[in-house]
Amino acid sequence: MTSKISRRAFLKGSFTGLGSVAVSGSVVRAASSLVKEKTEPLVTVIDISNCIGCEECVYACRESNLSKYPIPEKPFPKMFPKRVPVQDWSDKKDVTDRLTPYNWLFIQQARAVVNGEEQELTIPRRCMHCENPPCVKLCPWGAAKQESNGLSRIDADICLGGSKCKTVCPWDVPQRQTGVGLYLDILPALAGNGVMYKCDRCYQKLEKGENPACIEACPEDVQTIGPRSEMVEYAHALAKETRGYIYGERENGGTNTIYVSPVPFDQLILEMGKGKPPMEKVDNLMADGNNLARAMLLAPIAGVVAAFGKFYKRIKDDE
Repeated sequence: MTSKISRRAFLKGSFTGLGSVAVSGSVVRAASSLVKEKTEPLVTVIDISNCIGCEECVYACRESNLSKYPIPEKPFPKMFPKRVPVQDWSDKKDVTDRLTPYNWLFIQQARAVVNGEEQELTIPRRCMHCENPPCVKLCPWGAAKQESNGLSRIDADICLGGSKCKTVCPWDVPQRQTGVGLYLDILPALAGNGVMYKCDRCYQKLEKGENPACIEACPEDVQTIGPRSEMVEYAHALAKETRGYIYGERENGGTNTIYVSPVPFDQLILEMGKGKPPMEKVDNLMADGNNLARAMLLAPIAGVVAAFGKFYKRIKDDE
């Protein structure tokens, strides 16, 4: 027998109030953190038991970030070597069942057998926004950056699409679109083949003191946003009350996205495939000495390249 885990089966009680208090004050703090004020990282807690898979968050994300989506130039330059793949989603913009350069959030299907009964869940998936993100620290071009409020994002004006961020991401989140970006003007046959795209937590909304679009649109209050200390406490309280399980607090050294599930995460059978991240245990990649050394070596190079990219972009804009 298959049943959908009902949000009514789990007590919200005082946690709803706690979440509301956290949200009301945290959005203003989130905005101030983007203007270089020292604050706690901003964390979202995602209560899987509440998600009904309606995709309201997916379409709100797409609408909010429409102006950021790539508009590729065709035909694409021939790449050298030829094995460098063309990744073109410009004719598949309507795909919503996985991550793409035009779809930064999707609803992942999952199932689990609990007490002999198969249960289905739906899980909003996007960038985890790691506390110490490998995509930022190991980007050779300085195109990936982390704001003081904990969100990480890719600067499309600087990114050369080399896909290093995707390679080092434990969840393979960033997605590439060919035929767009700085590489077209510099070394179109050699330099990267596009731009990488992923969730940036609607930083343009946070700058105005607003919630990310996915949180605003959700009819079931699946996500709660607030300062890290409050959200970690909230996640543990919610997990304790519902006898649930936590993912994201410690994975890859800790992330700014924390999931709470009514089922152990190692028992979830996820719908998998390209653009559909796993949800397994992840060690801290940046605790590796080689990765830390590589990040230190790349830092000055990335700074120079990023400065050049910004300068080149200004010249192009003035033409």
